[in-house]
This record gives sequence, C-alpha cells and structure tokens, in this order.
Amino acid sequence: MQTIFFKNKPRMIATGSIAGPKECEGVVGKYVDKTLLDDMFGESTYEKAECKMLTYAISKTIENAGMDEKQVDMLISGDLLNQIISASFAARDFDFPFLGVYGACSTLAESYALAATLVDGGYAKKVVAATGSHFSSAERQYRYPLELGNTRPPQAQWTVTGAGGAFIADMGSVNDGQNYPAITCATIGKVVDFGVTDVNNMGAAMAPAAADTILNHLRDTGRKADYYDLIITGDLGALGSRILKDLTWEKGVEIRENHVDCGEIVYNVIEDEFQGGSGAGCSAVVFNSYIYDKLRKRELNKVLLCATGALLSTVSSGQGESIPCICHAVAIENS
Repeated sequence: MQTIFFKNKPRMIATGSIAGPKECEGVVGKYVDKTLLDDMFGESTYEKAECKMLTYAISKTIENAGMDEKQVDMLISGDLLNQIISASFAARDFDFPFLGVYGACSTLAESYALAATLVDGGYAKKVVAATGSHFSSAERQYRYPLELGNTRPPQAQWTVTGAGGAFIADMGSVNDGQNYPAITCATIGKVVDFGVTDVNNMGAAMAPAAADTILNHLRDTGRKADYYDLIITGDLGALGSRILKDLTWEKGVEIRENHVDCGEIVYNVIEDEFQGGSGAGCSAVVFNSYIYDKLRKRELNKVLLCATGALLSTVSSGQGESIPCICHAVAIENS
C-alpha cells in the first residue's frame, strides 16, 4: 500500500496565496490574498521576486490562521529553482525549523503529506506547508533564455507566477470551535517514466504518474472515483488532462465527471496559453485560493489533490534522458 491514513485527521485551518497579474485575470483573481501589479514584485531579479512571493505566502498563511510566528513548529517548503533557493532564502526570514523538499510541481502535495504526517504523529502541532514558482525564473532555468524570444510550441504550458501555503494543525491545538477541512489520508506516488523526452510536453510526461497514483489511491482506500466531489490534478494542462482521463478509463475508472486540472483553469483564456498553466505555483495558487474557499463554504466537501511533478533537469535533458515523473495525492474532506 502507498497510502497513509491519518487517525487524528490534521486540519487545514487557513491558507495564503499571491499571484501575478496574468494569473489573476482568471478564476483565482478574486480569491488570492494579493495580486501583483507586475511580476517583478519590486525586486531587481525574477528569482528575488519568486523568493519574496513565497515569503509573503508563508506570512499571510500564518496571519490568516490567526497565529503568530512563535506558534509555528515547522515550515515545509520547496520550489523549482536549483538548490530550492526560493524556499531556503524565504526560510531565513523566519525563526522556526525548516524542512526543504523537492518534488518539482508535486511539491505542494508532498509538503501537505509530510505536514499531516508530522501533525498526526504528534511530532508537531502547527506546520506551514508552502511552495511557489515564477514564469521567468523557471523558463530560463529549464528551457531558453527569455531574451531569445523563442517561439513556444503548441504542447507547451505557461509556468504560473504565484505562491501559496496552508496552515496544518492538530485540532486540539486550535480550539476555536470551527470545523475545518481535514487531511484524511495521503498516497505517496512512485516515479513513473513513459519515455517522453520533450521538455515542452509536461502534460504527456506527467499524466501516467497521475494515473498511477490515483488508481493506487482508490485501491488502497477502497473508494470509487465518485466518492470525491473533485479530483484535481496539479498542472497537466489541457492535453495532459485528456491523457489522464484516457489512462484511468482504460483501467475501468471513470473520472471525467469530477476531474479538473489546475493548469486548465488558472488562466482566463486557455487558447492563448496553449495547454494552460504549470509550475509548483500552479496548484499552490489554485488550491490555496479558489478550491480552499469552496471547501470552507462547503460547496465542495471531498477533494483529492493530486499534484504532479516532472523530475527533470537541464543536465538530464541535455544528455537525452527521458523525463521521470511523480504524483502525490492528498485527500481533504469536510466532516
């Protein structure tokens, strides 16, 4: 089995989010805590802007939880840049322990799973889990220098500029009488590689990993796909989402009625962005604003968040390697 069941059901008591101007033209615009007027965020480089966004998301998450920094037991965070510098540099602004993680665009679900495990086991009471990305910093690290102005192929996605986080706590340590959404279980994914080598075709590369994790989650839990109001993947984009639905359907699991991908819905007009959004900030922004708001309003009661990640590097791609991928799934439910 790949699934951890949480007896004490750690609660997601607050989220925080920030997104760029392009992202806020879409569905998340009225739900994020802060909309950037420009993607530099007052900084001199894109990398510094990304770090500042993540710092904001962490601080806002704590503020929205009605807590202060002294009450946080741990931060779990990561990002897409080499040596996860955005997360590490953001962590130096806070006086609490830090676990840096890397799962590419699956980092949000990985962070949630680890935070819930620590809280459920009694090793921590209050944990902040956060991640983010920036189009310009990711683009020049993974593909081409922005100055070249390369034409993007139709299978490409647009890395989301944004960050988001959640405050995950033991309910006994909150005691405010509110019934927050609970993390009930988490399925840890396996690395899956179907031989895709195109660094622009992230959806096709990651869809098999998403299918593998979703199928194993349903097997482990004994649940049907329609148990969930929403099965939301991280950043497969339009093409990857279609591939995922085909792959699960071939195994006798129908998710067409309750599946959506964060990359499909983050931008206003997906045709302008080819396959939609990607990046660690994609699921971070969409889930920690739009989806969490619907959970709190009980418009959604059972959500399976399946963040996907392509575990490539410029070195591996330059050497002709295929793209190994992973997906972690976290169930968030109202009781």
